[in-house]
Amino acid sequence: MSFTNPFARRTAKRTTKRTPKRTAERSAAPFANPFARRSAKRSAAPSAEAEPKQRRSLLGMVGRALAVTCAFAFMVAFAVVLARLTLQPSPASEALTHSNLRPGDSLRLYLDQPQLRDAVKQIGGNLLLGVPFGVLVPVLAPRARGIARVLLLTAVVMLAVELAQGAMVTGRAFDIDDVILNTTGALAGYLLVGRRLGRAVHARS
Repeated sequence: MSFTNPFARRTAKRTTKRTPKRTAERSAAPFANPFARRSAKRSAAPSAEAEPKQRRSLLGMVGRALAVTCAFAFMVAFAVVLARLTLQPSPASEALTHSNLRPGDSLRLYLDQPQLRDAVKQIGGNLLLGVPFGVLVPVLAPRARGIARVLLLTAVVMLAVELAQGAMVTGRAFDIDDVILNTTGALAGYLLVGRRLGRAVHARS
């Protein structure tokens, strides 16, 4: 007659019940991806951050379009004023006008006038005519934001205006000093306002 240990059967049953679960967990553990939760969180985060970025980009496009539209309207208005001031005939001063091809001659005449108000009117008026170029060109033409390009564009436009005055307008004459003063005004407008305004409207990403 053989004696069996009752505790051995219990331990055997326990081991047989527990070992399949443990082996299944251990066998499945190597195949689990520890980075799955992190990747899920990271994939959810950009989707949440994408909406504010899209709104900012949309608002930036709308603001840029409004700024360019306003600058274009101001440029058109300035062109009308410029045409009236420079291309309007003046028959009364026909005998007093003469062309000036030497830089500085007209400036000396302006400064030699007996009344300071007349000198300020002539010099200041020509300077103010160039300021809108320095302010508005960087907004309307992002590629012309450099100081050299703004000055070159201003000089070309005002040179064309002076040539039109001397060739077609009665009582007007070509004056190289006016071109110099207009370009100086554009330089002042660009350094004071135009450079910062152009960077704000056409911010580089």
